[in-house]
Amino acid sequence: MNASFALCQAEFPGEVCARRDLGWQIGVFVSNLITANVINGADVYGVRQMQYTVDGIAGQDYTAALIAASFRQATAIEESASSYMEVVRQRQSKVSDLGEILSVLAMAVASMDPDGPEPGDKSERSDSMDTYFRRVIDICDKYSISMNVQTQSSHYYMTRGDVMNAQNDIQYTMDMEDNNLQQDLVALQSFLAKRDNAFSTAAKLVKKSQNASAETIGNMGG
Repeated sequence: MNASFALCQAEFPGEVCARRDLGWQIGVFVSNLITANVINGADVYGVRQMQYTVDGIAGQDYTAALIAASFRQATAIEESASSYMEVVRQRQSKVSDLGEILSVLAMAVASMDPDGPEPGDKSERSDSMDTYFRRVIDICDKYSISMNVQTQSSHYYMTRGDVMNAQNDIQYTMDMEDNNLQQDLVALQSFLAKRDNAFSTAAKLVKKSQNASAETIGNMGG
């Protein structure tokens, strides 16, 4: 794995986001893979001949190093992709959860007296609203969101003023998360494109090497 890889902390508690530094190129791998040693006593018109070692295997050439480098690059990205995808999935889940909170808040407002609304108006206290509010409380606990849900006679409720404040806060947070999600999706698409390109490069080099070997053997046979 290339040393330039960098882990960054995602916004989700305790989660490590595998956003990698993708600025490295195949050439970085090649420089690490190839070792060239002079073959003593072998030269052509004064040019010293070299023996190449690729990943510890003697006698390999530059093309073999490129192939190995391309596969290593593709594999490194592939290993990171699953972690990156998990970050995207969790952000999508958070956006969905925040949308669920907004739906419950809208129901809470709808249950209030529509005539002469006051900040102190209270939402309906019923078993059905209790179910929705318990779900809201669970989501808030999951993401450490503060919301003033109160209880009275074993039922949950919110005042109109608290609901309006919560709607503004949740909508703002949801918009921010959605914006981050869109950026993550664009980055992930680029991430996977680099992986596919690395695999494609390796495959083309393998085919080129095979064709060259076949041509050499054919010439020898001729």
